[in-house]
Amino acid sequence: MLAIKVLGPGCTNCVNLQKAAETAVANLGVEATIVKITEVNEIMRYPILATPGLVINDRLVAAGRIPNVREIMTWLANAEEVAA
Repeated sequence: MLAIKVLGPGCTNCVNLQKAAETAVANLGVEATIVKITEVNEIMRYPILATPGLVINDRLVAAGRIPNVREIMTWLANAEEVAA
C-alpha cells in the first residue's frame, strides 16, 4: 500500500493537490492512504521551501506547485514498483 502525504496549512492549493492525488489513485486503481499534514514541525521534516508538498512513501516528489494527475500517476506507479 502506498503512503501519500499532502503537506500544507490547508490552503486552496493544498486542497487541490489532495484532490489530484485522490484522482490519480483512483485512475490507477492502487491501494493508498492519503494523509493531510498541516503541522509545521511535521512539514519541516521534509526539504520543502513552499507548500503545497506531495510525499509518496516518505519521499518528497513535489513542492510549491500542483502537479497534474498524470505526473502523480507516474510517481505512484514508480513508487509501487519500488515497493514490490
